[in-house]
Amino acid sequence: MEFTELIDLASEKLGGAVLVANDEFFAPKENLLKQIAPIFLEGEYTDRGKWMDGWETRRRRTPGFDWCVIRLGLPGIVRGVVVDTSFFRGNYPEHCSLEATAFSALPTEAQLLDESVSWMPILPQMPLTGDSQNSFPIHYNERVTHLRFKIYPDGGVARLRVYGEVLPDWERIKRGDGEIDLAAVENGGRVLSCSDMFFGHRHNLIMPGRAANMSDGWETKRRRGPGHDWVIIKFGAAGAINQLEIDTSYFKGNYPESCSLEACNAEGLSDESLTDLSVQWSDVLARTKLQAHTRHLFDHELMNAGVVTHVRFNIFPDGGVSRLRVFGTLAE
Repeated sequence: MEFTELIDLASEKLGGAVLVANDEFFAPKENLLKQIAPIFLEGEYTDRGKWMDGWETRRRRTPGFDWCVIRLGLPGIVRGVVVDTSFFRGNYPEHCSLEATAFSALPTEAQLLDESVSWMPILPQMPLTGDSQNSFPIHYNERVTHLRFKIYPDGGVARLRVYGEVLPDWERIKRGDGEIDLAAVENGGRVLSCSDMFFGHRHNLIMPGRAANMSDGWETKRRRGPGHDWVIIKFGAAGAINQLEIDTSYFKGNYPESCSLEACNAEGLSDESLTDLSVQWSDVLARTKLQAHTRHLFDHELMNAGVVTHVRFNIFPDGGVSRLRVFGTLAE
């Protein structure tokens, strides 16, 4: 699987933020993690210069580099980054690098900038191309909470995407009331694959909070032949399912007619093998009619599938769903 198919750990939707930067003269640091794609406005200027949709520092006249510190929305293992220099053509940095650290709590700005912090290099100084998607795989297998992004010597970057695998604090979670959303991205859930996601990305299905609008859900194209659409979700940890929430909010003329849910315990199987016909899936929710723009809750309708690691959510024949919550208890 390409690393860009993983979760963007620094996403605004997950709580990612650029906390501090040494310079942001031409364009603010907050632009770096914006969810929407960068844009260019011809002829648009501010009192400081050309308006740019990214983070842009002034021209450096002394040796050194510019930098910013990023708090990941969710801690995890970084598998790759995309440094997007869209529309930065004569003002992009020549090189960039990336360092990482892990805090057990939320540090203050002073603590982040303290010289005692151990920043581990996870991406050496690499050349950048202007107005491009610069992709770099990362080979660092430790849990990360914060990144320090350096640009050499100065310039502008439109967006930074940090793809990886979420690593929850399981000890903290276990100290809770015992029931969690097993599929939630913050609990390590991941949508491995789907039949289609033409209008809305599959990862939206397990994002935190309610959907903002119709674009913030999983939506497939209109099906013109037989069959149905589906997604396969891997739990962060094995558990037993107690309750489902299937939210079709904002989907009014394009919600699925019905849905069903299946589960399996695929401990030890590769992610790619889960679409193999030999994998045995157990019914959890029989095919059930859905309503438009509605949060559906199911508990007594559910069948006991035991301890499971994956679910397959089927929609008939196609359409959009805002969120899927799979509440249950962790296996011992």
